[in-house]
Amino acid sequence: MSLQDTPSFYDTLTPMREPGQVFDSRHYGPVPESWYLAVSDIKGSTAAVETGQHSDVNFAAAAMIAVLNNLCGSIPYQFGGDGAVALVPPQHAKTARKALAQVRRFASKEFKLDLRVGLAPLTALASRGTEVLVGRYEPAPCSAYAVFLGNGVDLMESSVKGRGDDSLATLAMIGDADDDGEAPDLTGLSCRWTPLRSARGKMVALVMRGPDYGALHMELTKLAGVPALNAASLESLQARWPPKGLIREAKARKRNRSLSLMTLLVGLETFVAYIFVKYKLRLGKFSAEQYRRDVLRGAVDFARSGENLALVFDCPTDKIEVIREYLEARCARGELHYGMHISDHAVMTCLVTSATDDKHVHFVDGGDGGYTKAATQLKTRLKQT
Repeated sequence: MSLQDTPSFYDTLTPMREPGQVFDSRHYGPVPESWYLAVSDIKGSTAAVETGQHSDVNFAAAAMIAVLNNLCGSIPYQFGGDGAVALVPPQHAKTARKALAQVRRFASKEFKLDLRVGLAPLTALASRGTEVLVGRYEPAPCSAYAVFLGNGVDLMESSVKGRGDDSLATLAMIGDADDDGEAPDLTGLSCRWTPLRSARGKMVALVMRGPDYGALHMELTKLAGVPALNAASLESLQARWPPKGLIREAKARKRNRSLSLMTLLVGLETFVAYIFVKYKLRLGKFSAEQYRRDVLRGAVDFARSGENLALVFDCPTDKIEVIREYLEARCARGELHYGMHISDHAVMTCLVTSATDDKHVHFVDGGDGGYTKAATQLKTRLKQT
């Protein structure tokens, strides 16, 4: 059995099937201190979004997840729009540093984005009085997505951004010497679906910091007047050809081949996939229509990491101001802080390990820089307190 096939503590966690379970700390467990925490963040992401690079930002953030997932196998990870979080088993720590350096170079070369990356042992976070707890959210079989509790992730992220613990930042630093010059393995990373157009009114992206997220989530669902706070629906999940992300996927997959050749190959592959989805075809055990439904089940439109809760959901237009007034009132009372961004669509970046074996996760972000712009508003509010 290879190291990649070795079962990890993450595989032993009881999966959470319903979003409401994410707010119950009983579903979380401590991370073994022999493991490592990896984080990424795109410096200047707000400016990049303003210049139309929102999809590039999402793709570069998801690239860290893809390269570590391909290296380590089943690991906990979380997508945050302009950054990501992942846990790395100790046997992969050395090669993970190289992979992170490769992804940083990929983001710079292909998208002119400054991707900050860091990797540090859990022992370093524990010695600084912080903890990292993780839960396994698995809305569909083999589509696991991590959620985090504790202040360890926040300290790591702020340190990598240069605003936290300087000694931790030094320890976590990925240097130029870690980069071997090879292309990162980004197999499975794609963005083939059209933007998810709102079926109810508008897409709301929220990033919040406050107490009792379970009660807050329930109240927001009630105020929105919807069955669930989700962004994707069968109506909004549509394929097109060529997909907007064709060149982006070709850049990720070309490695040592020419971009023109890989663009042609990805173009042919996505055309076949488009025909299957459009005409609801089947081949062997693969059903395009069932896959489309499984995409909805595996779509992750929230993130919980440390002190923050981020949500993207399709909301009736007349309920947006109701939600805003509710949040403003609680903010005025000092109960929480939030940032909100409104768009007419959401975007999805996908990590497909196997379409036929139901191993695929789909990261959703609000359109036009949803998480990034909402997080910027939150930071502004926090500075004013």
